[in-house]
Amino acid sequence: MQYRTLGRTGVQVSSLALGAMNFGRIGRTTQDEATAIVDAALEAGVNVIDTADMYGDGESEEMVGRAIAGRRDDIVLATKAGLPIGEERNHQGGSRRWLVTELEASLRRLGVDHVDLYQIHRWDPNTGDEETLSALTDLQRAGKIRYFGSSTFPAYRIVQAQWAAREHRLSRYVTEQPSYSVLQRGIEAHVLPVTQEYDLGVLVWSPLASGWLSGAVREGRDITTHRSAILPERFDMSIPANRARLDAVERLAKVAEDAGLTLIQLALGFVTAHPGVTSALVGPRTVDHLHAQLAAADTVLTADVLDAIDEIVTPGTDLAPQENHDTPPALLTPTLRRR
Repeated sequence: MQYRTLGRTGVQVSSLALGAMNFGRIGRTTQDEATAIVDAALEAGVNVIDTADMYGDGESEEMVGRAIAGRRDDIVLATKAGLPIGEERNHQGGSRRWLVTELEASLRRLGVDHVDLYQIHRWDPNTGDEETLSALTDLQRAGKIRYFGSSTFPAYRIVQAQWAAREHRLSRYVTEQPSYSVLQRGIEAHVLPVTQEYDLGVLVWSPLASGWLSGAVREGRDITTHRSAILPERFDMSIPANRARLDAVERLAKVAEDAGLTLIQLALGFVTAHPGVTSALVGPRTVDHLHAQLAAADTVLTADVLDAIDEIVTPGTDLAPQENHDTPPALLTPTLRRR
């Protein structure tokens, strides 16, 4: 396992981190299975576990809490808040009212007195940066969080939050958690230059592109992945973007084979090779999935392999731009771009 410094925090974290989104109802993972995954990850040198309050409506946090009981201090524990929980309109966002309340609920579910990294799950356009940053700064000073970060923020919002922290003399976001993979490289053009400028730690999610790069999605095969059952439109080959992804996967599989690597090793080795990336979050549903991903822990891609990848997917390009999660609201809602 490789280790990197998380931004400017001084904390050493593993280049592969364990994402717990699939723990519980989302991935149909039982407590015994979740505990076995955590055991295997820690044994392999993974020291970061990332979850969120809305994964299974808190079920993931509860399962993580049970799995890490008795070894809390060996883990860099991260969770997130901000996406809607239930139907109540104020049970979401970045307001002080919600973050203070929901952190207490997360700590209770996790069975801990603090988390190492508390992340705002998405930018909240209804809440000012000063409101969110002041609440997070107070929670940090109270010892309930060690650091805080953002997740899937547009590049311009990352910059704005850094300036707001400076202007109001508040603690700042020290990490960003964006989506990044060989097939979705858009953040190379905007987010990663900003995170590098501000020396943020970067924990990327979906490095296997929702299973596209797992080896299970190939030409001529029926697609039976867990994600394809939940989001079939993402794997519908009548959609041009999906056809382009499959064509790229076939070419990438050949590059991996020629390099003596699995497609998973190629995919994870690619994202962790970027100097702006600290760790790649893997989200296994089974121990077997985890072992296949851990095989990439010491993968270092050579320059010729990285060049071959660049020829298949142009740097800074998303093959499925409709799946971006940091699109400015005005591009999604017509009323926001019309007087």
